[in-house]
Amino acid sequence: MKLVIIDYGAGNIKSIQFAFKRLGVDAVLTNNVEEIQNADKVIFPGVGEASSAMNKLRESVLDKVIPTLKQPVLGICLGMQLMCTSSEEGNTEGLGIFDVEIKRFSKELKVPQMGWNTISNLKSDLFKGIKENEYMYLVHSYFAENCKYAIATTDYGINYATALHKDNFYGTQFHPEKSGVEGEKILRNFLDIRS
Repeated sequence: MKLVIIDYGAGNIKSIQFAFKRLGVDAVLTNNVEEIQNADKVIFPGVGEASSAMNKLRESVLDKVIPTLKQPVLGICLGMQLMCTSSEEGNTEGLGIFDVEIKRFSKELKVPQMGWNTISNLKSDLFKGIKENEYMYLVHSYFAENCKYAIATTDYGINYATALHKDNFYGTQFHPEKSGVEGEKILRNFLDIRS
């Protein structure tokens, strides 16, 4: 299996690469369009600020490439947010894969949400073998609204979409690569998804 992690200068790519290595898969880090298009599975990571991350995607034409991918794609954290229509962070236009807006948590909440929180309403093969209200690791100040694409939700002052799915595109707001054994199960499930 050829697994590619998109390397566009805005990701926690090493921890994701190590997580897959523990599962016995050597992931290739690349921003080469042909290599990404020819992969069996693609990871779209992201850490940092939405508008600067989108600028990096535009510089490498990946903003045009990612929405056209046909194989299973998993966006993680900011990667998932950038797959949405827009983000309030830096008033950013996203890739538009998910017709969902990314909003900022209310000032009444401790922001960023950092640490462990539960995921529930699990609705996809991505969560095969994962129990309702399992804990995952999150670090974020912005969230995807609960919507028709939600395959998991989390409560943090409000109930929001903590994982999304549409066609061959998946996204998790939490970091499976930092969520212990259960997070690794999710990465394994992603590897098992048929395109």
